[in-house]
Amino acid sequence: MKKILFIVTQSEFGGAQRYIFEMGRLLDRNKYQIKVAAGPGDGELFRKLEEISIPSKRLEKLKRAPNPLQFISAIKEMRDIIKTEGPDVLFLCSTTAGLLGSLSAISLKTRVIYRIGGWAFNDPRPFWQNLLITLAERATSRLKDAIIVNSEFDWRIAVKKKIASPEKIVKIYNGLDPNRMEFLSREDSRRELEIGSDPVIGTVANFYKTKGLEYLIEAAKETTKENPQTKFVIVGEGRLRSRLEKMIKKHGLENNVFLKGRIPNAYKYLKAFDAFVLPSLKEGFPWIILEAMAAELPITATKVGALPEIISNKEDGFLIEPGDVKELAGKIKWIIDNPDKAKAMGIRAKAKLAEKFSPRKMAQKTEEVIG
Repeated sequence: MKKILFIVTQSEFGGAQRYIFEMGRLLDRNKYQIKVAAGPGDGELFRKLEEISIPSKRLEKLKRAPNPLQFISAIKEMRDIIKTEGPDVLFLCSTTAGLLGSLSAISLKTRVIYRIGGWAFNDPRPFWQNLLITLAERATSRLKDAIIVNSEFDWRIAVKKKIASPEKIVKIYNGLDPNRMEFLSREDSRRELEIGSDPVIGTVANFYKTKGLEYLIEAAKETTKENPQTKFVIVGEGRLRSRLEKMIKKHGLENNVFLKGRIPNAYKYLKAFDAFVLPSLKEGFPWIILEAMAAELPITATKVGALPEIISNKEDGFLIEPGDVKELAGKIKWIIDNPDKAKAMGIRAKAKLAEKFSPRKMAQKTEEVIG
């Protein structure tokens, strides 16, 4: 039996954590013994892993943006757990875990796999910071046996920036089984979210700069000029909450835009929405888009990351330029004004999900990389 140790930077349930959970659920327990270690966060990852009987451990020193003095203690903490567990495969997920985790495994006999759900050097930050991240990724790639990306977009960028040789970088799309989704009914989800019967545009996203939520609030301001009854629901939490609250108040949108906070299994509430919007400035391959497709929602998303590989513009969703408030508001208005056509768009999205983004295919390709 092959032992796999997954390490991820945070224990909140984002994209990297979702991938680990899905691997824990899909990989053959007769072939693999799995353990997960994760840094600080709200601990939802640990709770989800407990549901599927995957043991886990909290890493106290591993931070999302550690300062140089914390590097050594984080590397030592990870090296200690690698020595204790003795994994055949060290599976690193997310940027910080990938960079520091590969250093922690130097001279230890373990195969190192790095799975990245969107390169950090694409984030909106000063040029010099992204250059340092690029150089760090390039340097530590030599310590990794394989690198998994989840889009053609990220594969091409990695090759262009010479992160590693093309042979070392493997593209594996995320996969989701729509038949396993346990959505609440439209009526029940709207009642629990307390949003009434008006048209509802929704999203699920952490309150990070890369998610572009400010542009959604600006689009809400434009939309409610002609459609004052329209509601906007944002499910999530993060350090930009106070900034978003100030924007909502500034534009007088207190009765139109609602920040619902972090909700466990937020996907269950998707049928409360008439449309799903993802206004991100940067993405990898967001799981929530697959969940919105499973819920048969018309989707409007930005042309970033893997989104153009998932959505066919005007066929099973809309693709817009990031930061374009006018275009975003226009697509929302079209969905409100054309409910039958929007519903047909959502049906086509679900059909594509079942055909193209299979969880079994994701697991099989991952097993091939594990070796």
